[in-house]
Amino acid sequence: MKYDPAVISYFFQRESTKRNVRQLVKFLLVLSAMVAVYSILFHFIMAAEGQHHTWLTGAYWTLTVMSTLGFGDITFRTDLGRAFSIVVLLSGMVFLLTLLPFMFIKFFYAPWIEAESRKRAPRELPPDTRGHVILTGYDPVTMALIKKLDDHKIDYILIESDFKRALDLYDMGVKVAVGDIDDPDTYRRLRVDQAALVVATNRDEINTNVAFTVRELSERVPILTTADSPYSEDILQMAGSTRVLLLYDILGRSLAAWTVGGDCRANIISRFDELIIAEFAAMGTPLVGKTLAESSLREKFGVNVVGIWDRGRFSIPHADTRIERTTVLVLAGSEENLAAYDEIYSFYHLCKLAQDPILIVGSGRVGDTIAQKFKERESPYLVIEKNPKRLQDEKHYVVGDAADIRTLQRAWIEKAPAALVTTHDDATNIYLTKYLRSLRPDMQILSRANLERNVSTLHRAGADFVMSLATLGADAIYNYLINEDTSMLAEGLNIFRLKAPESLVGKNLAGSRIREVADCSVVAIRDDGAMTVNPDPQTPIRKGAELILIGTDEGEQRFLQAFEA
Repeated sequence: MKYDPAVISYFFQRESTKRNVRQLVKFLLVLSAMVAVYSILFHFIMAAEGQHHTWLTGAYWTLTVMSTLGFGDITFRTDLGRAFSIVVLLSGMVFLLTLLPFMFIKFFYAPWIEAESRKRAPRELPPDTRGHVILTGYDPVTMALIKKLDDHKIDYILIESDFKRALDLYDMGVKVAVGDIDDPDTYRRLRVDQAALVVATNRDEINTNVAFTVRELSERVPILTTADSPYSEDILQMAGSTRVLLLYDILGRSLAAWTVGGDCRANIISRFDELIIAEFAAMGTPLVGKTLAESSLREKFGVNVVGIWDRGRFSIPHADTRIERTTVLVLAGSEENLAAYDEIYSFYHLCKLAQDPILIVGSGRVGDTIAQKFKERESPYLVIEKNPKRLQDEKHYVVGDAADIRTLQRAWIEKAPAALVTTHDDATNIYLTKYLRSLRPDMQILSRANLERNVSTLHRAGADFVMSLATLGADAIYNYLINEDTSMLAEGLNIFRLKAPESLVGKNLAGSRIREVADCSVVAIRDDGAMTVNPDPQTPIRKGAELILIGTDEGEQRFLQAFEA
């Protein structure tokens, strides 16, 4: 047992503990009195038998008999003495072997274990706690967010009402506190007035309750809530939410933008003053089959390819890197540079899209959002839906099972340039992705993932692009926390910026080995207020400069471990 001072303090401060200790002390006093009486009677009976022993011997005999050890070195000769021995033996079995362990476990050991557990899942944070993030639910979104907060060494606390569940989460490495998310005292004990952000990712009704509860204590702390229904957005804002994220809507719009011809142009995902980061699917353009050197994108348009994304794999490109059909180019440049690029290459996506409809599998919230975006752009699309009750516009719907080849034939599977798999079940998405890929090896397939762990499986099944609700939500929340305006990149890809670590100060980019160590690319450097886009490899890294990098989640973590230590 670990005797932590905090545990000892908590243990003895509890009123129930004090009461239990008092009862345990009373029991020990009764037991001591019994031993004393038995020792006195031992002397009288022994004297009657003509035997004489010391008082210590009397206590020794009493304890050995009561504990059932009975060494036999001291015995009575008369029936009276033997009857007395039986009484001492039986009372010892009751008091020493039964009641004493029970009393000790119930009144001392069990409360001690509970106190140790309470330390692992506290109900209160220290008074000087500040700048932390309070999470009100444990779900796929907050799971991904916790990982990101841990990577960036940002303190957080998760509220869990069930004590046993809280201990399980603690054993999983989650920082958790016990409390009810609709109780003002919970947030008061967790220093909500000093928190950086409160995040509510529960049902819309519960999130509304959380917002009202937090606002009762603090008007200053930002509250970010998610919403399943667009009709909940106004209600959550009236309840006190600072920012409402419609994750299903964001996911649908992102998938629509990633589709070949979704908005035709390069998809802008981040802005840093004059620097713009965008992604562009090479599918259907003359770029396919060329190397980066042969494409001459930097010479023609001033854009720099700072990354290559290909079916779940991100890599830092080189001049001889070949552009494939499934390649997504990550571009860096100014707004003028990207406009010049779009003027030439968005035409190919537009032409491809104008001919045949894109397939949307599933008409849930994500599928409906995608359909609405295509409708606004007057782009042809067909929605495959098993439930006829969910039909909105029969002209754009095909009723049937997407796993049935006859349904797919009615949806023109042989001509569709792309398909988006948007059901809420990852196993179904994996199955349909593999099926569609077997039918159309040349089709662009985009899929939704609900759990982060299924992203790689969907890529192996044949998806060109995968977006998970968990990662999208975690990225959106984290970007809001650090006041960053960055859209979601391809699944698992991040743009991040930080002050130049001391270990890199004085080195140039070529000598820093950032690419080799972390598989990240420096796309810009801000120094003395001036932004250098696509810096020269010989550019030295100065103290106080800000690096803007692009890379995978794992690459970002490797960078932090290698250079921030």
